[in-house]
Amino acid sequence: MLVNLKEILKYAEDNKCAVGMFNATGFDSLQAIIKAAEKLNQPVILAHAEVHNVYNDISLVAPVMLSLAKNCKVPVCVHLDHGTTLEMIKRAINLGFTSIMIDASSLPFEENIKFTKQVVDMCHPKNISVEGEIGQLITSEDGVSNKTKSKEYYYTKPNEAKEFVEKTNVDALAIAFGTAHGFYKEKPVLDVNVIKEVKKVVNVPLVMHGGSGLSKEQFQDCIKAGIRKINYYSYMSKAGYEAAKKLIESNKTSYLHDVEFEAMKAMEKNVEEAIKIFSMKD
Repeated sequence: MLVNLKEILKYAEDNKCAVGMFNATGFDSLQAIIKAAEKLNQPVILAHAEVHNVYNDISLVAPVMLSLAKNCKVPVCVHLDHGTTLEMIKRAINLGFTSIMIDASSLPFEENIKFTKQVVDMCHPKNISVEGEIGQLITSEDGVSNKTKSKEYYYTKPNEAKEFVEKTNVDALAIAFGTAHGFYKEKPVLDVNVIKEVKKVVNVPLVMHGGSGLSKEQFQDCIKAGIRKINYYSYMSKAGYEAAKKLIESNKTSYLHDVEFEAMKAMEKNVEEAIKIFSMKD
């Protein structure tokens, strides 16, 4: 069942849980995500990140993503993750995506508001949801460190979050409180109070980026504080990589499809584990 982000996050708010957003970079990960969601009977956000477009162009994957969503037994939102260029955002809109994440968080505050509002005005008449972002993670979407100042410098400020939501009319807000994209090189220290303080002053669901690599307790503490969408990719991808590597090193096959299938099964298992945690059923 194809839905937009606003609809799927209403489910999360009503059930005091979070819905997972999983980036798909190929047919193996697409199947892994959908199979895991259907098996657990939980809604899911199927995403294509602009940074991953080099691997599979959005024009090729969009029809498959939309078909899987429409035919799925559970609600599925088809989402553009970290759209940074107007060109990619327009492509996603025209191809039928039901949600756009506009990432202008690296721009000055007023410019972020202006660009995000432009995207909202393009999307809302088409019933497409928009996620904005304020504050910065200490690593960029491709895992490169942005850290030049103290961690607190990058955290979302509640007063700015309130102004941002009021001026842009976004449907969801990604905030920064200590997570990072990619693989953690040191144990993450999260400031859950940032979530609680932002939640007091905004009326839209809050989003965690850089969700991979946290403990079950950390995830669920963030959900209890108000997180309703969690972006997850790196450790799903790692699970697929490690399964593929193990099969290759076993010398049991020389066929690529065997390797891809093994990776898919491992990713499906990893997504299942994540969804169980996010849904607060584990």
